[in-house]
Amino acid sequence: MRSEAGLSRRALLSQAADVLKAAGIGAPRREARRLWTDLMGDPPDHLVLHPEEPVSAERGWAYGTAVEHRAAGEPLAYVTGWTGFRHLILRCDPRALIPRPETEGLVDLVLARVPIGRIADVGTGTGCLALSLAAEGSYAQVLAVDLSASALELAGENARGVGARVSLVRGDCCAPLRQASFDALVSNPPYLSAGEYASLDPSVRNWEPALALVGGAVGLELTARLLDEGRAVLRRGGWLALEIDCTRAAECAARAGALGWSEVALHADLFGRERYLLARRSDAP
Repeated sequence: MRSEAGLSRRALLSQAADVLKAAGIGAPRREARRLWTDLMGDPPDHLVLHPEEPVSAERGWAYGTAVEHRAAGEPLAYVTGWTGFRHLILRCDPRALIPRPETEGLVDLVLARVPIGRIADVGTGTGCLALSLAAEGSYAQVLAVDLSASALELAGENARGVGARVSLVRGDCCAPLRQASFDALVSNPPYLSAGEYASLDPSVRNWEPALALVGGAVGLELTARLLDEGRAVLRRGGWLALEIDCTRAAECAARAGALGWSEVALHADLFGRERYLLARRSDAP
């Protein structure tokens, strides 16, 4: 989409909506407005109050380029570079998975059980979980771990952006964590099988990092490791809180019980699906 210089906001957004609609993007007018407000920094009511104000060639070109990216299937959060998560606005790009609304519920579950102490977020990605917990809890330390150096870089940018105190550590699963040193371990690990990943919608599969989506051949590799390794890094009575695949929720709970976790429970997400597994390390040695 290449707009002519001097087009009004109304005309430019109408043109953008037509391009998005032709590309099969749902709610094209809403997305056209979202792209404008997120990229141009204009308050939403500015579009209503000043629809006929002409758009400079520079702004029109930047906006048109963004519309082209979205029409090509690039996720909205990657095109705008921003996404919301609970009370935070976070930078978002292909270095990490786009935070989903479902994941927000994990924060509430952790805060209700462990509002203070030391907490670790494994597979932090954008840092959404670690930063939300740091902002909303009263923790002595929040540690954010990721295997991907580029994801940790993005999490660091977000930490500076929101002013949260989070320690960033590169490592594989619980390997960099000291034994019996945390009151809670939280994670949204990759939990898709290889087959499920292959059948994902291209808007996800072609853009978001496979490392953050695929949990091995059957989707349980990382979840199983967290259930196993988490016992060593948590203090007695500490909590493990995981986002899981709802279709394998019962299997995850059974594995947790077999490993000796206590108070194993499944919790539903905002869509009513069993999305979270909570378990407690036994007080016994």
